[in-house]
Amino acid sequence: MAKRIPQSDIDEVLSRVSIVDVISDYVALKSSGNGEFKGLCPFHSEKSPSFGVSATKNLWHCFGCGEGGNLFQFLNKIDSLNFVEAVEKLAARVGYTLNYEEGGSTNVDGQIRSRVLAANAAAAEFFSQAIDSAEAEPGRAFLQSRGFDKEASRRFSVGWAPKGWSSLTEHLHNLGFKDEELLSAALVSKKDGSSNVYDRFRGRLIWPIRDTTNAVIGFGARKIFDDDQGPKYLNTSETPVYHKSQVLYGLDLAKRDISKQQQAVVVEGYTDVMACHLAGITTAIATCGTAFGDDHIRVLNRLLVGDKEKPAEVIFNFDPDEAGQKAAMRAFASAQKFNALSFIAVGPEGLDPCDLRNTRGNSAIVEMIGARRPLIEFAIERSIKSFDLQTREGQVAALRATAPIVAEIQDVVLRASYEKLLSEITLVDRNDVNQVVTTLVRGAKREAVSRQTKDSPQSIPETAQLQLPPFDIKDPVTRKERFLLELVAQHRELFDLKTIQRVFRVFFAHPRHAAISKAVLLEWNSQDFIAEVEQRLPEQLRGNWREVLLSKLPIADVAQLNEYAAGVLAGALTSTIEFEKRFLIQALGQAQAASRTAEIEQISQKLIDLDRELMLQRAKR
Repeated sequence: MAKRIPQSDIDEVLSRVSIVDVISDYVALKSSGNGEFKGLCPFHSEKSPSFGVSATKNLWHCFGCGEGGNLFQFLNKIDSLNFVEAVEKLAARVGYTLNYEEGGSTNVDGQIRSRVLAANAAAAEFFSQAIDSAEAEPGRAFLQSRGFDKEASRRFSVGWAPKGWSSLTEHLHNLGFKDEELLSAALVSKKDGSSNVYDRFRGRLIWPIRDTTNAVIGFGARKIFDDDQGPKYLNTSETPVYHKSQVLYGLDLAKRDISKQQQAVVVEGYTDVMACHLAGITTAIATCGTAFGDDHIRVLNRLLVGDKEKPAEVIFNFDPDEAGQKAAMRAFASAQKFNALSFIAVGPEGLDPCDLRNTRGNSAIVEMIGARRPLIEFAIERSIKSFDLQTREGQVAALRATAPIVAEIQDVVLRASYEKLLSEITLVDRNDVNQVVTTLVRGAKREAVSRQTKDSPQSIPETAQLQLPPFDIKDPVTRKERFLLELVAQHRELFDLKTIQRVFRVFFAHPRHAAISKAVLLEWNSQDFIAEVEQRLPEQLRGNWREVLLSKLPIADVAQLNEYAAGVLAGALTSTIEFEKRFLIQALGQAQAASRTAEIEQISQKLIDLDRELMLQRAKR
């Protein structure tokens, strides 16, 4: 039977963790007041923050793509964790020991993932202890030759894989791990047709690779011995927890400073990351055996928010050789996908950060990063250098080769500045440069619109299942309804249930709001009000419910809240009373036509009472 965690343990874990702290491991959040935070959504591309997190309501929601939910749902979506795995991850974070009960459904993938992480953690500890062994002396000597002492090695948890074929395997067997689990973790290998496994990493320096939550997800191994026939660097292959196109070495160490400084420095290797961090460039990271790609950009964009006054920066460090220049051009091709400006920093005499620190000290790395230059300038210079600018033909050809680069710049003022640079470099008239670039910009926009129209799925939206009309928050009536719903949902302690029942019965015209209001009334006294209302709502409306809960109210303190609540309620009551009056006037006409005297008197008295109440409410507004 699969393990099940008691609800009491789940509640205890949730009481000890902060949803803001956990999500901050993945997304750069900025406080917007009253326990509310905003950042860029990690689940879709955006330039302006629409991703909200509420510390008081323990909810997150993206007002852009509509995704949202509780902390468990966040971990499920971002790390593909099932419920039990998410609880275990949070429990480990706060050092809480979980109890388990028998029952529940079996989740094979989740169990494999959990065992892979456990095996990785055990392997990292094994490698860390082995670095002090006599056999590891060549590895320690290598680190020393690169300028890394024992303290530096321990800071980055550098370890050693013994040369034996089964040193790690036997150690992990003794800890209860099976061959299938070790194969899933890519810690061991097996020859075709053989039933025996052997250590994947042997006689190498080992760098553990961690995710943003500090869990070991894989390893990078550097060749030390000349008789080692393998590649210079051997990395973990694809596993249930390690996907090289998404992994950035050092992100666990750099994430907070990347978020704080709004800067990321991308270098090429493990020792380069170490050198940068030791020199004070604590935003350095590196890919793990693969080119920098779109998945890496998405990971960094969660942390890079920036603003107009101080844009975020991504600084690439590449070797000045041909391979490095090609890598820089590949990086430039994706630069527009960043929520940041992109730069390139090249060490003097082509030295990488590790060699630069080793030969010239920490300050040389700081100076190299400080001397960064826009990546677009590098791209332009590389594209132009093959043309003969002494001829008219060469000048025009150079312009045609570089104009597409400038046309990709979204900022109109910055694009004009680079048009001026192109004119100066190619000696082509500024107006001609502008005409060529503008034509390319317009053509790109037309192509994008055409592609969007062609590729847009002609599917029926989920809300059509409930036959819900379009939702326009700019509509005055809809907006008034939303204001009231936000207030009641977020601060129902300010309202009398009887009054709210009266208003909710007739106030909401939009079906979305009407459905949510009914669920609110049904769960008014529920202990877990937010979750119970969500459970009552169909899937199509749960995003709207989270929006209602996380929308920022136009108030700064408690006094303003009370004043705002009184005003909104007075307006809603006014509308409710006017509706009740119209209904009674119709009933009065019917009673008069039928000469029902007693009913006429009763309705007339109610109308008088409503007029008095209406005057009072209008006086409050």
